[in-house]
Amino acid sequence: MPKAQNRTRLFCWLSLATILTVMACWPVFGQLPPHAQSPAETAATTNSNPLDTVFFDGFNPTIKSQWIREAFTSLESGAFPRIHAISWWHENFDNSLLRVDSSLASLMAYRHGVASPTFVSLPAFDATGHLQVPTVGIYHAAIPDFGGSEDVVTAGRIADFETLVNKPLAWVYFSNNWLNGIEFPAAAVNTILATRRLPFIRMMPRSNFNAGGPDPVYTLQRFLNGDFDAALTQWCQAAASVNSPLLVEFGTEVNGNWFPWNGQYNGGAAATGYGDPTLADGPERFRDTYRHVIDLCDAAGASNITWFFHVDAYSQPDSSWNRMANYYPGDAWIDWLGLSVYGPQTPGETLQSFTEILGDAYPEISAISNKPIAVLEWGIT
Repeated sequence: MPKAQNRTRLFCWLSLATILTVMACWPVFGQLPPHAQSPAETAATTNSNPLDTVFFDGFNPTIKSQWIREAFTSLESGAFPRIHAISWWHENFDNSLLRVDSSLASLMAYRHGVASPTFVSLPAFDATGHLQVPTVGIYHAAIPDFGGSEDVVTAGRIADFETLVNKPLAWVYFSNNWLNGIEFPAAAVNTILATRRLPFIRMMPRSNFNAGGPDPVYTLQRFLNGDFDAALTQWCQAAASVNSPLLVEFGTEVNGNWFPWNGQYNGGAAATGYGDPTLADGPERFRDTYRHVIDLCDAAGASNITWFFHVDAYSQPDSSWNRMANYYPGDAWIDWLGLSVYGPQTPGETLQSFTEILGDAYPEISAISNKPIAVLEWGIT
């Protein structure tokens, strides 16, 4: 996921008044009308030039549009049958251009792909209010440019993205940063619910946006010591009071050392400082911390939460102790597995197709559990 943040202003295709009028007419979690392709879109989405560039040398609208088209084709091919949701990262950061409308060709490729009836916007729940896999198809979701902090949640930004891609969102993804303490994001949740969309909260235990080092406040050991139990209990009680299902994850992309909850900063590969002497302390601390967070929410009555375990397609550092499975809390705690799948974001990175990246990670994440899998973040500059 993005590790630093700059953003461009949202591209608005309709006036706010028009958007609000259209939104008012939608049923709960409703569908937009089918998208009819223009001749230009048809041409852009049928170009068969291969993704044969070995290294990425900067933003290239043709490469990006081809990467997007290939991704949608792959998702519909049946090659990854346990993928039941996708969520585009629609935000630019640093010198990246991850927004889907970074070029007309990219936007048309995305609109063409997501127009397929395979990609659905109506979430389904079981009797306990937990998210189920769709009866048919794959959920379509996104973080619709909520700014560099990933938490500037407005109805306008949600409507702008849905209008841009001509498809409603099954859920709306955003960060709950703990820069000033642990607090349930009630305003953001209520804003999303007012748009008749499902909130997906990323619990981000960080006191700053610095990447690649330990957090001075939210160490995993402090969670295990109970230092944050009172604040977490209040968070869970607030979640329980929401009259709607919620989707939540704790510790995004935990196998990536760009985040402070990665095992590297919480004991690493050492096995003698915490818990089971046969397990690496860093991942074990995260596993137990996540279990503790969920246990607190269960005790607070927050049965309306569907819990996700979110990892990156590639572990960093690439060491055996840092494998995805080492962090997994267990099936008794987790409802869905989640994965980030990104093409190159900066010049010099190796260019791989969506299928190649997902193909590398799919066997590893599938081996963790039989839980359904969501591509919680995907994109390319």
